[in-house]
Amino acid sequence: MKKKSTSESAFFNLRVLIGMFVLLAGVFLALAGFGVFSAASTAQAQQNYSLGQSIDPLVPAGFDCSKIHELGIDKQENMRAGAIMIACGEAQGGSASPFRAFAQLIQNLLAPLAYGTTDMDLVTGAETSPNVTQSETFTASNPDNPNQIVVAYNDSRGRNVSPINISGASVSTDGGTTFTRLTNASGQSPFSNTVGDPVILYNRPTGTWFTIWLDGGCGGQGLGGYKSTTPSNANSWTHYCIHTNNNDDRESGWADNNPSSPFYGRMYTSWNDFNVGGGALFVRYSTDNGLTWTNARQLTTGTPFIRDVQITGDQATGDVYLAGMNEGGGGFPHNDMNLIFRSTDGGNTWTNTYTGPSFSGPGVTAVGYFACMFTDGGGYWRHEGWGEPAAYNGVVHYVYAQHGTGSDPGDVYYIRSTDKGQTFSAPLKLNTDATTRPQWQPNLSVSPTGTVFAVWYDARESASCTRGSPGVPCYRMWARRSTDNGVSWLSDQTFSDVVSPLPAQPDPGIQATYAGDYDYASSSPNQHLHAWVDGRVSILGSSQQDAFHDRQSVGGATPTPTPTAAATATATPTATATATATPTATVAPSPTATATATATPTATATPTATPTPGQITLTASGRKVHGIDTVDLVWSGATSTNVDIYRDGVVIAMVPSNPGSYTDSTGQRGRATFTYQVCEAGTQNCSNQVTVTF
Repeated sequence: MKKKSTSESAFFNLRVLIGMFVLLAGVFLALAGFGVFSAASTAQAQQNYSLGQSIDPLVPAGFDCSKIHELGIDKQENMRAGAIMIACGEAQGGSASPFRAFAQLIQNLLAPLAYGTTDMDLVTGAETSPNVTQSETFTASNPDNPNQIVVAYNDSRGRNVSPINISGASVSTDGGTTFTRLTNASGQSPFSNTVGDPVILYNRPTGTWFTIWLDGGCGGQGLGGYKSTTPSNANSWTHYCIHTNNNDDRESGWADNNPSSPFYGRMYTSWNDFNVGGGALFVRYSTDNGLTWTNARQLTTGTPFIRDVQITGDQATGDVYLAGMNEGGGGFPHNDMNLIFRSTDGGNTWTNTYTGPSFSGPGVTAVGYFACMFTDGGGYWRHEGWGEPAAYNGVVHYVYAQHGTGSDPGDVYYIRSTDKGQTFSAPLKLNTDATTRPQWQPNLSVSPTGTVFAVWYDARESASCTRGSPGVPCYRMWARRSTDNGVSWLSDQTFSDVVSPLPAQPDPGIQATYAGDYDYASSSPNQHLHAWVDGRVSILGSSQQDAFHDRQSVGGATPTPTPTAAATATATPTATATATATPTATVAPSPTATATATATPTATATPTATPTPGQITLTASGRKVHGIDTVDLVWSGATSTNVDIYRDGVVIAMVPSNPGSYTDSTGQRGRATFTYQVCEAGTQNCSNQVTVTF
């Protein structure tokens, strides 16, 4: 714009003053649109009144806004709670991205496929802005027909229809090569009068698929859903209820599909009931293949508040495990604690077998109760560190996120139990990048052959993220794989095909901070199945939330193009495990639990930060792989079974001594210097130090 000059005396001209006022008002409104000014002041003025007749089907008529905290609405993750928060002025709704003028082809930054195949967009068919938000996923498959895969997710295309419908699913009949979004003649999903929080289960004895949602037809906000034996037919789904209530939240589910299990055919669902103790944790299960769900069990009182993270089960033993989280009152910064509950009798009784140590929750800021991973709009992508458990043959796995060192918003950690969830190993950091970029919201699957696959959101390949801007790549899905039920881990590699922009949340009827709260992964007999929210698809020039899916074979060698990638050992239970922090944990780690060398992500637990050189000879060379600083290490002379790989004095991996090579993808770009050393595992018998400069 050409700037118009004026004399000093004209500053007092009335027209100039009016023009400045209009300009400043425009700036204020623009900033408000960006979310610079918090809704807190509005909330203070509005929170003590009752709403009148609501035109929003999610908001009860006459709702008393002063009861938001009493009812736990501010701590709930569901769409109905978000709509109430918006109506009462306690939260902002989504808005279209301001970056339409900068719309351009996404910079794919394609890299060789390390894990996975080709990413698939689950959102097929027409999209009408602004009801285009699809995220928060739950994946399952048919064990008798692995080509049949169903992914359920939140879908706002029915946000404004009557009855409301914010639930969606996509079905694959070819093993995940293609998906079709379920759409009936009305243009909506078949899950009418449901408000999201997806669960999808397959009941093997009857060949029936069950979705579970927060269901308006089960008391207003209870648990219910739709079931079908022909999931690809959008007209085949019929309604049922599990729990009639008006204040349920964050449900999860698991089905026992092992014919050898003593509880074959049982299905379980867990949730927080905010009508009991401010959010007590409950489980219900069905013993008649989903015909009735009358068996209810209360696991917590509600004080302190323990979030229902996810429920899973051991297909080999029939034991059921539930992961919970004490979020320390929310906000940012805050501390979290992981909890594990276990049932060995088909859901009849439950024991809190493990309460872990306190750790710093991930994030950079908070909006109300929830921590957020980005500062955009005053706070975006709420996340408290939630992950996912999995179990196989008595071994329990769990992944979660915690705040990194210094300014690092988040890292992804893995813990492992070999005594059915009573004690857990020291945490192993799965992301090995040398950056302070965030990693968050991990999920996990374990196959019938004992391979474990962890996937998470990872921004190591970007320098910054801008919500809704298609020209600013932000994150990619990264993964790590174990072929021996979590004893050791291959190196972390890319999983999704592109670096996605940070998607906006443009739907004004959905909370502005929302980008999906979880992704529940699972495994078929031959594939690990994982879905996520992705921003590579733009609508009206703005990156927005689409649900994507990819898969990884459970067998064979790792598909990474780097042949030197080798297994890293996960930490095993030791005497320092947190069993003593749990009043109900009575079984101590057995002496054999320390037979495997313990790997930790911190320098304090390694033999020494500066090992003494020994007879091992090390060479190193650096190269760029799609801009990432990558180092190839080659050594000889090690006589131990495993060696520790040190980068800058910190163990980053434990790998077999043979073939004597390892490739470190540092995750860092640009100029950097790294110093490496290789030591026989758990000793000070080490190689010479080698420095690589980029």
